[in-house]
Amino acid sequence: MVAPALRLLCLPFLALLAAAIGTTSPAAADEAALPYELPPADRSLSGGRELGPADQPAPAHYAQDRGDIDDSILLPAARDRDEDDDRRWARDHFAVAAGVISVPSYNGSDERAVLPAFYLRGRVSGFAFSTRGTNFQVDLIRQKRGQRTDFKFGPIIGLRSDRTGRIKDAQVEALGERKLAVEAGLAMGVTRQGVFTSRYDQLGVRVVGLADVSGRHGSWFVSPTIDYGTPLSKRAYVGVSASLNIYGKGFGRYYYDVDPLGSAASGLPVYDRAGRKATAGKYTIGLAGAWALSGDLRKGFVLLGGAQYGRMTGRFAASPIVRDAGSADQWVGGVGIAYQF
Repeated sequence: MVAPALRLLCLPFLALLAAAIGTTSPAAADEAALPYELPPADRSLSGGRELGPADQPAPAHYAQDRGDIDDSILLPAARDRDEDDDRRWARDHFAVAAGVISVPSYNGSDERAVLPAFYLRGRVSGFAFSTRGTNFQVDLIRQKRGQRTDFKFGPIIGLRSDRTGRIKDAQVEALGERKLAVEAGLAMGVTRQGVFTSRYDQLGVRVVGLADVSGRHGSWFVSPTIDYGTPLSKRAYVGVSASLNIYGKGFGRYYYDVDPLGSAASGLPVYDRAGRKATAGKYTIGLAGAWALSGDLRKGFVLLGGAQYGRMTGRFAASPIVRDAGSADQWVGGVGIAYQF
């Protein structure tokens, strides 16, 4: 049995927190952009000289959970691009984060669980990688130093452990636990730096597609996401994002339909509409933020915090698992600390 804690151990919880850093997000949302300017209190750190590009923070990035609690956690980049650096590829950097997060006990539940969360992100020789929930993905398109438009494309693999353990609702528990699913697919998107408020704000669009390769639900999942983030100062960042989750027939049948045997065991009514056709099952919006304890978002320790609202929709929201035993409203929130180098 795999507990929800496993599903959330690598939860982009810290991305969601970082979403508090910014505008709107989906599995999060990025917040409204404010013109970037280093506050007077921080200008003293420069010795009174005029601040240049190397003094400015790089934009934060969202990590989006695809385990089926879709949260984005925003983490600022560890280093800014030095335009006078003659190396071809964007600077290497790494970020690790840990914290606690409050989530529904399963996707569609009205019961909550408080769990640990972990996040890892980095870039080596222009190749970026990150954990997103219990997923791990690599960007195969190398990012060059100084480029403002970054195209992303690469493989993603993850675990889905929804309803595999610690189900708090007795009726849903009587339906039986689900088996851990292994999913693999592709992630693609594009991010533009310097869009509205300064050369350091960031607007991104991405699509993640996953298919079950373990024979559990035997279906697929697709999620388009848009996010936006902007620095407010050298030590503060905010971001927001929004996403929509679309599921295949097998997914709805495995997680949200109730067959006659399950109905007899749980007392929930028989339901077979979730598995009739592919459907949009959930949307999410989020807000997160970050505050650099070191005074510089590009390095050192960063405090993270954020919240996300999700809404089950359509055939999924009408399932007795959600309508009778749970809730269509899904809230996620948490706090943590990251270290960037």
